[in-house]
Amino acid sequence: MPVKIRLQRHGKKGKPYYWIVAADSRAKRDGKYLEKLGAYNPNTNPATIELNVDGAVQWLQNGAQPTDTAKAILSYKGAMLKNHLAGGVRKGALTEEQAESKFNAWLEEKAAKVEAKTDGLSKADADAKAKALEAEKAVNEARIAAAAPVVEEEVAEDVATEETAANEEE
Repeated sequence: MPVKIRLQRHGKKGKPYYWIVAADSRAKRDGKYLEKLGAYNPNTNPATIELNVDGAVQWLQNGAQPTDTAKAILSYKGAMLKNHLAGGVRKGALTEEQAESKFNAWLEEKAAKVEAKTDGLSKADADAKAKALEAEKAVNEARIAAAAPVVEEEVAEDVATEETAANEEE
């Protein structure tokens, strides 16, 4: 039975949410699956990915073939690297401890990259809000400045009418 690691679509129209599953390649896209390995939400920035790395590696070692998108997700979360390192351990190229240390170092580096991207996005949002606030202040000041001469003219007219009324009474 040929097994694929692929995405199974859930969510509503225009708001996709995917499960990462190991399924028989002949099964329907959203049909029966063998095991749910995780979830992928592309609606957030950066995309939210929850993955059982050990389960994915187990399926890869048993011969499951990931689709292109699933392979990109597995690579992003480190399942492909862990599978590669496990192959090296089986061949005797490195020990289990060396493989684990390499994988943990890669995970730390990846976490730092994701954190940097998240910080950059939050900084960009803060800059955009600050610019919008400055633009709004400028518009409000222009509106107040445009309304001020009208008020001064009305005050001058009121003073003139009061003076003429006072002169007429005398």
